[in-house]
Amino acid sequence: MNKQLNKTSKFLSYILRHQPKAIGITLDSDGWVDIVHLIAQANQHGEPLTRELIEQVVKTSDKKRFTISDDGIKIRAAQGHSTQQVKIKYVEKVPPKFLYHGTAMRFIDSIKKQGLIAGDRHYVHLSIDEQTANTVGKRHGKPIVLKLKALQMHQQGFKFYLADNGVWLTDAVPNTFLIFD
Repeated sequence: MNKQLNKTSKFLSYILRHQPKAIGITLDSDGWVDIVHLIAQANQHGEPLTRELIEQVVKTSDKKRFTISDDGIKIRAAQGHSTQQVKIKYVEKVPPKFLYHGTAMRFIDSIKKQGLIAGDRHYVHLSIDEQTANTVGKRHGKPIVLKLKALQMHQQGFKFYLADNGVWLTDAVPNTFLIFD
C-alpha cells in the first residue's frame, strides 16, 4: 500500500472506529455513514478525500478494515470500534476449535490474571491463524501469540461473532480458556 493509501486508511480507521466527531459526522448504530457526507466533512477539515481514494483503500487493504454497503452509498469499519454510538449486531457463529490472539509480552502477566478483556473496544479481537495474530502482536511491542479454546468456550455459553473482514470477536476470554505455553 503506498503512502497516500496508508495515510487514508489510518484516517478512516480513526474516524470510522474511534472519533467520528473529529470531523463532525455521526455514525448510525451499525457504524455506517454516507460516503458523500464523509468526503465533504473530511475535505472541510483539511483531509483530502475522494470516492476513488476510499474505494482504492477498501479494495487494496490486506486487513479488510472497511466495508462499503451493497448499494455503494455508505461505508463502515468492519470492527474495532471504541465509539459508543456504534452497536453493530453481528451474527453469532460457532468458532473453530482454536483461535489466536496477538499481543505484546508486556501484557502477559495481566492476561494470566484476568484473561483477555476488550478494554476500550467493544470486543476482544481474535484470529483464525497464528501468523495473523503474530502480526497484530508486533504492533504493540515484542509479540506473543495466545491460543484459546474457542469451541470449548462456545460450548459453555460464550458468544462468538465473525466480522465482515474475517476477524473473530467475543466479549472477553477468561484465562481458563487460554493456553500458555
